[in-house]
Amino acid sequence: MPSVIDAAARIREGALTPLRLVEASLHSVKTHNPTLNAFGDVYTEAALAHARTLTEQAQAGQYCGALHGIPFGIKDLFSTAGLRTTKGSLTGLDQVPEHDAPIIRRLKAAGAIILGKTATTEFGWTGASTSRVFGNGRNPWDPRLTSGGSSSGSAIAVAARMVPATLGSDGGGSVRIPGAFCGAFALKGSLGRIPTWPWSATEMLSHAGPITRTVRDSALLFDILSGPDPLDHQALPAPLESYLARCDQPLRPLRIGYCPTLFETPVDPVIAAAVEAAVDLVARALPVSIKTLKLDWQDPLATFETLWVGGRGIAYGKSLVDRMDELDPGFATLIRRSADYDLSAYLNAVQQRAAFANQVHGLFEHYDLLLMPTLPILPFAADDTAPQGFPGQEGAVPWARWTPFTYPFNITGHPAASLPCGFSPGGLPIGLQVVGPRFADADVLQFCAAYEALAPWDQHLPPLIT
Repeated sequence: MPSVIDAAARIREGALTPLRLVEASLHSVKTHNPTLNAFGDVYTEAALAHARTLTEQAQAGQYCGALHGIPFGIKDLFSTAGLRTTKGSLTGLDQVPEHDAPIIRRLKAAGAIILGKTATTEFGWTGASTSRVFGNGRNPWDPRLTSGGSSSGSAIAVAARMVPATLGSDGGGSVRIPGAFCGAFALKGSLGRIPTWPWSATEMLSHAGPITRTVRDSALLFDILSGPDPLDHQALPAPLESYLARCDQPLRPLRIGYCPTLFETPVDPVIAAAVEAAVDLVARALPVSIKTLKLDWQDPLATFETLWVGGRGIAYGKSLVDRMDELDPGFATLIRRSADYDLSAYLNAVQQRAAFANQVHGLFEHYDLLLMPTLPILPFAADDTAPQGFPGQEGAVPWARWTPFTYPFNITGHPAASLPCGFSPGGLPIGLQVVGPRFADADVLQFCAAYEALAPWDQHLPPLIT
């Protein structure tokens, strides 16, 4: 299965047709999806028909756009006109939107083919990969283990070479968590970089974006998907440069802060060693100065929890009050716990969000990028919601206890990427998180591309693929 950029080039050269590419994707889905649970609905006939049309156009020298004929998986939270969007809930099995989300319109306009909808946890509420709708998501590197979530199916589909790329969303780590566990590249851009719609009660935390095998694939997709849309009042102006072109430019000297951990969180020694080795490589091979930091930030978990529970619990609780028995038990608990939050607590959390964001903004006065582990743990059992014995699982947002390095940057809206930086002795991918100043998405992508050139990862395949 070629990457996005390789597939696009081969289609334009005539060495590959959209039809052959879609057929290969469908074969991979048929082979691996029963084990991994990456896809829900797969549009076999529609995708083949679309591929035939785009093949004829390519043979006539006509191309719709940069993604002409490339199949994608779409996280089943995104509205797709005429295609069921369950949002990972048994309560949404009959929901068929009338309109495409902006990100879907842009993907289609660039010539992409929607192969199917990828698995998500219920309403994207958790960082684990449990699902009553799709079956629990399983890691391509070891199907006994979780893929992470909530963009579980999107990361699985990329890592297992079912499609060249997918779309995901990230409200607390939901592209970076499965990206790290599955060995894929995932960038949560600055808040508003890619427009989101419909409105979300946690709009101040929610980001949309791709999951890819390479940094350059992600940069191309950010070029295509970024820019304002009237449906998203938070959407940022169009970027002033090409992200893909930036990846080809020499890296300027950078001031980097390296955080082995945040909030004194214990980090698995295997992860700590891999991340430190990656940072050492960066220090030796790139034009950077690196300082190891022990930040005195207070963990904003209570702030995140209030915004997450208050927003999602109250918004969904009103419409689902009579269907609680159909919900994921954890999400049902979140809805019940939302009754414990009042307006004063919510406004206090909004104020705390601003105060924490100010701290992070201030740090970037002195550093161009921050490096840290994406996660402090390796993947755990696929049927579990947390590592066995992990503390804090009685909370309303239990998954946030084992993802303390991702949700802080949803609170602040900074761009944050997870890239593969090594493997455990058991062959599990390990993620390095790269965080940049607000609106410095291009800087993050350029650095990640420079790291990928030093230590490429796309040649490594999960055992079930090889």
